[in-house]
Amino acid sequence: MASRLNPYINFRGNARQAMEFYQSVFGGELRMNTFGEYGSDDTAIADQIMHAQLESPIGYTIMASDTPPNMTLTPGDHITVSLSGDDATELRGYWEKLSSSGKVSMPLEKQMWGDEFGSCVDQFGIQWMVNITQPQAD
Repeated sequence: MASRLNPYINFRGNARQAMEFYQSVFGGELRMNTFGEYGSDDTAIADQIMHAQLESPIGYTIMASDTPPNMTLTPGDHITVSLSGDDATELRGYWEKLSSSGKVSMPLEKQMWGDEFGSCVDQFGIQWMVNITQPQAD
């Protein structure tokens, strides 16, 4: 397998809900394992997600976990996920789903560098950037 870059997002008790939402946005196969499945005796976190991985049909990968209560977590300001490419229809579809229940920081529109770009924070506090590359003139 070649190297790949993907986000790993930490949540506080709602990783399952977040990953199911991302699966509804991007499709694909979602695998989740709980702390309890890996032998945790702490009943407070036994049903929480120790590791989740979503593999989309077009090759996007998102990984996530719940952060145990004894560890620090500041949602949203430690990660930004970037989606970019030239499939405008596909990227606009992702944008609509991600931004509809969140907050738009910068509307998806043409920018000074020529591409369409937008940023938002989704309903789980995760920051997203979408960049749609414009066709090059010959």
